[in-house]
This record gives sequence, C-alpha cells and structure tokens, in this order.
Amino acid sequence: MEYGICMLSLVPMRADISDKAEIVTQILFGECLQVLKREGNWVQVQLATDKYTGWIDFKQYVPVSESYFKDWSKAAHPRALDLIQVVSSADERIPVGIGGYLPFFDGISIQVDGQSYTYSGRATNPAMQATAAQLIKIAYTFLKAPYLWGGKSIFGIDCSGFTQQVYGLCGYQLPRDAAQQVVLGEEVHFVTQTQPGDLAFFSNAEGRIIHVGIVLEGQKIMHAHGEVRIDTLDHNGIYNSDRKRYSHNLRIIKRLFS
Repeated sequence: MEYGICMLSLVPMRADISDKAEIVTQILFGECLQVLKREGNWVQVQLATDKYTGWIDFKQYVPVSESYFKDWSKAAHPRALDLIQVVSSADERIPVGIGGYLPFFDGISIQVDGQSYTYSGRATNPAMQATAAQLIKIAYTFLKAPYLWGGKSIFGIDCSGFTQQVYGLCGYQLPRDAAQQVVLGEEVHFVTQTQPGDLAFFSNAEGRIIHVGIVLEGQKIMHAHGEVRIDTLDHNGIYNSDRKRYSHNLRIIKRLFS
C-alpha cells in the first residue's frame, strides 16, 4: 500500500481519470492520503481526514512512509488561519490558504516525513474546540468566497465544503457532503429555537438533501450559493431578498454542539 501527502496549496480530486472530469472535492496542503489504485498518469486515493475517494494526477502528491501516514492519521493537526501564508524550507516556498493542514506544527515548524518546513502565520489549536461565537467569526472569513462545485478554499467553495471547512477550523471533523453531514447532531424542531452555529439542511423535490448552511443570529443563514452569502431563514427555507424568492426548501436543522 502507498501513502502520500499534498504539498501544494490545493489539488483537485476528480470523479474519473481525466482533467475534464467532475471535481468532487479538493485536497488541502498538508492533507494525507492513501493510494488505492493506479491507472496511467492517475491515482485513486482516499483522504485520511474524511475518507473521501477520487482520482488525482500522480504528479500532485508526495509519497510518505506508512509509519508517517499512521502517525499523521492519529494526530490532531493545527490548521492555517491566515487567508494566505507561506510554508518554506531552504529550497521551497509553498503558498498555503486558510484551512491548510500543518502537520505536527510546534509553533515554528511542520514535519513532513523527516523534513522540516517553517510556518510563521496564525494557526488553530487542535487541543481546543471552538465556541459557537468563534465558529461564526471564522465563518465570516469566507463571506463572498465564490461558489465552486467540489471546492474547499476561500477562492472557490461549495455549500458542504464551506460547512466542513468552518467546522474543521473549529476542531470538528465533518463528512464531506451535505447528505452525510445531516446524520450528525440533534434535531432542532423550530427555526425560532435555532442557535448560531446550527446547521440547516435543504432538500429537492424528491426529498434528497442537496444544500447546507450555517445558522446565524436573527434567523439569518450563511451559505454558499453563487457566493458565500447571508440570507433570511424561516420555516419554509432560505429567502433571497435580492431575487425576491425562496432559493432552498428547509428539510431539517441540526445542532452539533451547545
């Protein structure tokens, strides 16, 4: 079995072995992976974080040892908090966006299978889970980020990528997709009983969960729809005041922490 780590700021993971294939998610800097299969210039990988599986170009990861992968998978790693920062060594300078993983960060250096890199930006403390107020503050960092199917970065993000990233920066690992996230937490039965940080889920005409957002104070919601934006939430769903119509039908609200 082969293992690797993403040493680029962002790598697209695709549904099939083509640069034209759908991007199903993105791999962030410092994120470890397991190689499942090889086909030509492509490798099928599974992420150590959320177990998501897809295909990446073989040139876009760096091999690591099995022991490093296992140690990485057992540890809680700080995440980059600056919008853009640099990880550097004597020979390299690698741009790292908010949410990037900082493996075994000691406040100065990260460790990648025996090699050290310097990081001088702000980072999360994985030993402490954030409060709801801190979660909302981090969510505002992503405001106006453009929508991108499969995206997980400030430069392009989808609805469940947004919630996964915000919660991840606060010490809570969520699954990748909205339909996976909805099984977590306790149901909140009425919109008037919501608290900031709750997750609201929305369904299509067939009842399938297709959208998720983070509840704010005053029956507002922040979600990725065209961009990361703030709209009104009521018992029907999300009301877009710019377009004067509902954009999503409310299915259920979940509370993941108090």
